[in-house]
Amino acid sequence: MYDCIIIGTGPAGLSAAINLKTYNKNFVWFGSGTLSDKVRKAEKIVNYPGFPEISGQGLFEKFKEHIEAAGIEITEKTVNNVMEAGGYYMVLADNELYEAKTIILAMGVMSAKVLEGEQEYLGRGVSYCATCDGMLYRGKKIAVICNSPKYEHEVEYLADLAAQVYYYPTFDSAVQRDNITISKDRPKIIQGDMQVRSLVLRSGETVEVDGVFCLRNAIAPSSLIPGIQLDHAHIAVDRSMATNLKGCFACGDCTGRPYQYTKAVGEGNIAAHSVISHLAEKE
Repeated sequence: MYDCIIIGTGPAGLSAAINLKTYNKNFVWFGSGTLSDKVRKAEKIVNYPGFPEISGQGLFEKFKEHIEAAGIEITEKTVNNVMEAGGYYMVLADNELYEAKTIILAMGVMSAKVLEGEQEYLGRGVSYCATCDGMLYRGKKIAVICNSPKYEHEVEYLADLAAQVYYYPTFDSAVQRDNITISKDRPKIIQGDMQVRSLVLRSGETVEVDGVFCLRNAIAPSSLIPGIQLDHAHIAVDRSMATNLKGCFACGDCTGRPYQYTKAVGEGNIAAHSVISHLAEKE
């Protein structure tokens, strides 16, 4: 069992990882090897201490240098679910289960809006994990909503199982399968009774489906971690970055404004030290 699991490779997650590494804690860090698109695509950063004026790409390269110098590894898997298990946490990432005494949430803010009915039907026809739930829809009709080409292998996996896939990518897709219908229309409402029955599109068309897979870069905190307290769209934390769930801490943009790199780095530092204190108390 790990001491901690960190979710998110932006400045907050990086700061938390560096501090946990400094204290020789055993942790796994989930996220992208390219760290943060928000950082890399920034034209100019002028308020980061020590760098009077630096490009986002320049700051990204400094981050990478620090990660390599510290000997920290990034696990490039998508976290689908986090479960509190009576004193520790279980994290499902790409159909593999990880366990840790504590968890740090640093996944930024979710840019994609949750569909009406999405949370209501989660586990009753709505899924965030193709490999976890795909077998449930063998020979059935499904809809797939996707906001990144990196998930298209999962779309093809689902097409191998389902009879029909209605595919709604937010980008130009290169997927070509006889049983995949690609649409530029946008899903609006997920409907059903005890289970998902249909998807309503912005055009007003209703598509009958047995399930809906939402393959996105981020999952809403309330869907990712049942029971976590929110402050509007953000995770509610105290000054120690503690959430309402014991042993669960959050930092960075996911805790609210201002969405600033310096704020994220500071909160990541606090979250890491709060984890260290929590582990010491348990011992």
